[in-house]
Amino acid sequence: MDEVRPGEMEYVTIDHDLATRTAMAAALGLVAAAGNLLGGYFVVRRDWPRQFLQYFLALGAGYMLAVAFLEIIPESIAIAGKEALFYVLAGFFLVHLFEHTLAPHFHFGEETHPEEVSHQRAQNSVMLGLIIHTFFDGVAIASGFLVSTWLGVVIFFAVFLHKLPEGFTVASVFLACGKGKRRAIQAAAALGGATLLGVFLTSLLQSQLRYALPLSGGVTAYVAATDLLPEVNREPNWRMAFLVFFGVASVLIMQHLFHV
Repeated sequence: MDEVRPGEMEYVTIDHDLATRTAMAAALGLVAAAGNLLGGYFVVRRDWPRQFLQYFLALGAGYMLAVAFLEIIPESIAIAGKEALFYVLAGFFLVHLFEHTLAPHFHFGEETHPEEVSHQRAQNSVMLGLIIHTFFDGVAIASGFLVSTWLGVVIFFAVFLHKLPEGFTVASVFLACGKGKRRAIQAAAALGGATLLGVFLTSLLQSQLRYALPLSGGVTAYVAATDLLPEVNREPNWRMAFLVFFGVASVLIMQHLFHV
């Protein structure tokens, strides 16, 4: 039997661990993408009350903010130092740039009103904005797993919580524009495809983790703070506030129970 040189076994173990985490990122990226498709499917099958969507947004907003500030950003600084904060800021304003220039900002809930999305330009803007979001969903999931299984899992849950609302939104937009159920499902599937592309590219370019992780942290913070929370605040009641705080508390509880 060939002799194993000192350090070789450790290298093989580390390499195997990374391969396992990369495979988990791909698998959970697929689950997250399916969330977009499932959200779209629910919309075309029946009319769901807007309150149902708002509950997901509230829970997701609190959870995503907690994950961004308690997990992603600290890990980014540990990897890249203070330079990581620049990329967090860049990720935050990258989405802001797209939403307010190439894709004018779209509010969840407007998709149920045909007069808000009757023009082709509005439909395309909504689609582009959501594709940017979902691409970075995939970047965030893969970046998390490149750091650790723990970080990958908590980011996955943060992403999945707003996957159904994204699918709801884009399918409703297409239905409101008179595009039909088939096109609505295809649009939801396209969001899932963008998520998988983000997972694939980030896993392929593992050496760029020092940039990808803080960028995804900035995007996560932006989506939670400027897209989700304002929609939650449009429905002021104790249930919505409770779900936001429950989202934050769930991250703290998971850290206490499972994070080593």
